[in-house]
Amino acid sequence: MSEITIYHNPRCSKSRAALALLEENDITPNIVYYLDTPPTEEQLQALLSKLGMGIRDILRRSEAEYDEFNLGDSDLNEEIIFDIVRKHPKLIERPIVVRGDRAIIGRPPENVLQLLDD
Repeated sequence: MSEITIYHNPRCSKSRAALALLEENDITPNIVYYLDTPPTEEQLQALLSKLGMGIRDILRRSEAEYDEFNLGDSDLNEEIIFDIVRKHPKLIERPIVVRGDRAIIGRPPENVLQLLDD
């Protein structure tokens, strides 16, 4: 099985549940504490490619920074959004779990089991 990585926030119940599901399936993933070590723009681009999503698709709209930086503005340049997300990584939806060239957002946590089907 390919190595599995989880972009994890231990304070998030969904992230903790996704990690527990992996561990229940005898998987010890690489854990990236993305709030402590925010992904670079290149890493974000790679994650988005594996997710098949754009940067706007992984934004947590409930975070105060979403409104503070007017991230709902469709005219906002993506380069600016990447810069904001790198400086405020809690805007990234969590958890993101990666296996090979595939990734999934663990909301609900059971979504991560789709990566184990190979």
